[in-house]
Amino acid sequence: MSRLSLAASLAGLALAPAAFAQATNDNAELAKQLSNPVASLISVPFQFNYNDGMGVDGDGDQSYVNIQPVIPFSLTEKWNVISRTILPIVSQDGVIPGEGSQFGLGATTQSFFFSPKQPTAGGLIWGVGPAFLIPTATDGIATNQWGAGVTGVALKQTGHWTIGALANHIWSVTGNSSDGDINQTFLQPFVSYTTPKATSFTLNTESTYDWDADQWSVPINLLVAQVTRIGSQRVQFGVGARYWADAPEFGPDGWGARLVVTLLFPK
Repeated sequence: MSRLSLAASLAGLALAPAAFAQATNDNAELAKQLSNPVASLISVPFQFNYNDGMGVDGDGDQSYVNIQPVIPFSLTEKWNVISRTILPIVSQDGVIPGEGSQFGLGATTQSFFFSPKQPTAGGLIWGVGPAFLIPTATDGIATNQWGAGVTGVALKQTGHWTIGALANHIWSVTGNSSDGDINQTFLQPFVSYTTPKATSFTLNTESTYDWDADQWSVPINLLVAQVTRIGSQRVQFGVGARYWADAPEFGPDGWGARLVVTLLFPK
């Protein structure tokens, strides 16, 4: 090997740790942004969920994948609007009495958050806007009517920690005799810790209160996720468990599972 080639090789070895450190820092920053529902980051999560203990006999089960693209748009120099969509693809058996199994789409929830690009002087990050329920459900999987309401999120990020809550309330704007009316509040308090190596530990609930039926659904979720790179694509992989602290009659019971793959498209 020539002296020139040897010098080039040694230079590459010297730069490699710095490049690795920069990539690790970038991943950690992306992981922290993912803990913020109104971050200016395009992401496409595919969230697999499994629930058990459903139906009249408690023998029913349900698997579904939520496709959840998050797309921020710049409105002005100081404001963003963040589009968050949730489209469930559902497979279930023994959930609807006497109906056997179903496979198809659930209802789509579409939210828009108008959010300042910079936190407040006290470090608060927030966003508010409208939320819509779109009747995309098939095979009787979910109530299939239009709904509308309001949504909001507030959080604070300090060091490695993210603490906040997201909420919405949706009313049905169309109705039918089979589905009835929709009058539901969704509450998602969350706390997340992100390490310097881009590992995130998140605890939340995704609770829903049905005002007409006077019923709570309270799953408690714990998720561990890691941001990494596959080729040129940044991606976060997550795995977790959920416990149903409360559920409607014939709803989920006991423990469930969650797997998440999130594609990231940083600017």
